[in-house]
Amino acid sequence: MELRINPKVKEILEWIYCIIIAIILALLVRYYIATPTIVKQPSMYPTLKQDQRLILNRLARTTHEELKRGDIVTFEAPSETFIPVYEADLDNPIAEYNNEPEGLFSKFVYYVLETNKTSYIKRVIGLPGEHVEIKDGNVYINGEKLDEPYLQEDVITDSLDGAFTDIIVPEGTVFLMGDNRPQSTDCRRFGCIPLEKIESKVWIRFWPLNLFGKVD
Repeated sequence: MELRINPKVKEILEWIYCIIIAIILALLVRYYIATPTIVKQPSMYPTLKQDQRLILNRLARTTHEELKRGDIVTFEAPSETFIPVYEADLDNPIAEYNNEPEGLFSKFVYYVLETNKTSYIKRVIGLPGEHVEIKDGNVYINGEKLDEPYLQEDVITDSLDGAFTDIIVPEGTVFLMGDNRPQSTDCRRFGCIPLEKIESKVWIRFWPLNLFGKVD
């Protein structure tokens, strides 16, 4: 017996299939290739300003591209954004992540849809194995003062009462800071970020139009 589908029902099903495929493709592009975002905080000023629109390069995460000093990246915010000096483990100065969602659906919502997920934008300062030291208002890498032309002339880098200002960056992690040092919650306060928590590299600024182009 031949099953005949009402033409209107068939058309509706075709539209549903198209919508589902479009959603899946959009999610794949967003997670693995690129996604837009808006700068919401002043921590990367003057390089990035609030309300600017960016395209994030997710391929860096997908292909496990090696990070370089100076790269601007986004990463999942740690569970604890300030670890007091008396609680800091300077022999293992790694940020804490203890709010892992449970269940497949919860992980999909959190990591793919990024609902209720907080991400930060910062610059790579210290690489695995390097000695990072903050003193006299400057950053030193393996004992040499770091040249930071992206900072405003009057910016001083201090501890912000953070504990992680004289450390060896553990393997598999990076040390990140914002360009607006006095107003940046970063690795000085919560420790180094595991590479698996890096979400993307900042790639292109597309708004405002007069600043359209690659972000360095």
